[in-house]
Amino acid sequence: MAGTVTVPGASKPSTPLLKDELDIVIPTIRNLDFLEMWRPFFQPYHLIIVQDGDPSKTIKVPEGFDYELYNRNDINRILGPKASCISFKDSACRCFGYMVSKKKYIYTIDDDCFVAKDPSGKDINALEQHIKNLLSPSTPFFFNTLYDPYREGADFVRGYPFSLREGAHTAVSHGLWLNIPDYDAPTQLVKPKERNERYVDAVMTIPKGTLFPMCGMNLAFDRDLIGPAMYFGLMGDGQPIGRYDDMWAGWCVKVICDHLSLGVKTGLPYIWHSKASNPFVNLKKEYKGIFWQEDIIPFFQNVTIPKDCDTVQKCYIYLSGQVKEKLGTIDPYFVKLADAMVTWIEAWDELNPTTAAAENGKAK
Repeated sequence: MAGTVTVPGASKPSTPLLKDELDIVIPTIRNLDFLEMWRPFFQPYHLIIVQDGDPSKTIKVPEGFDYELYNRNDINRILGPKASCISFKDSACRCFGYMVSKKKYIYTIDDDCFVAKDPSGKDINALEQHIKNLLSPSTPFFFNTLYDPYREGADFVRGYPFSLREGAHTAVSHGLWLNIPDYDAPTQLVKPKERNERYVDAVMTIPKGTLFPMCGMNLAFDRDLIGPAMYFGLMGDGQPIGRYDDMWAGWCVKVICDHLSLGVKTGLPYIWHSKASNPFVNLKKEYKGIFWQEDIIPFFQNVTIPKDCDTVQKCYIYLSGQVKEKLGTIDPYFVKLADAMVTWIEAWDELNPTTAAAENGKAK
């Protein structure tokens, strides 16, 4: 029987889960007033704020939060020439926070995401649900028709192989959004008034071999398991594409998780996405990506990572070479992106030498 996974601290709601093992990463260009509504859930945790845009602007953070804030000057100072791999004037800059964190887990959220309510009217503690998702196994190798078998009130259904019921380590927890859905610009233009009001009480593992469009606005992951692959690419200022940062990371992460037998979950928790971005501005950012993804998706569907790539770093470096070789013919941007992927790993290993040494010495 799968039963219910016992989460440390779950019997004491007043004790925050993983308080000293998780950082919250927030990219922003504005004052973080939105944190007031998240105070009951976020205040016990350490925040890493990545300020985008003008570094001379002062970002105000509500009192009582434990945080560190990095702007572009800080990124340039810390990374030197390797700062070129961190996007500017785009929320993709958040991945710098992943790199400088020293915690095992990361939760990242956008500053226009508010606390949602469940169907009973209770505030949803999104962070707590993400932690529960990450601390319980995934089932990437065989689909369970009752979704997450480790949740209370569920189990493995008849016909599920007993040899697979231990599951796999969960690397990623991908949360969803009420109110403003995460649509591309053409869909926004066709359905300007559409709102997501459907609360689906489910968590499921994305099967091995299946890609998905990862959204970075409500996302948690195990930094030790998959952190080096959570690179949000080159987007924004000086780049021909935007709004594909999280999806690029998601495609890379998913094929690496599949290769390393790690799990990716999607579903709960929900946040309330408060603000729709301008669809015309979005279209300018996305239009090349809309064409390019028809080649990008088959690339990721067909790429095969060699067996001797037994660490995330090795997998990612291999992917970068394939990106340059297979996608570089589409546009010179992909050659530049492939080089940035290598730079990202070099910078990651420089800032995380202990992790890098462990990865390099790891045997599969």
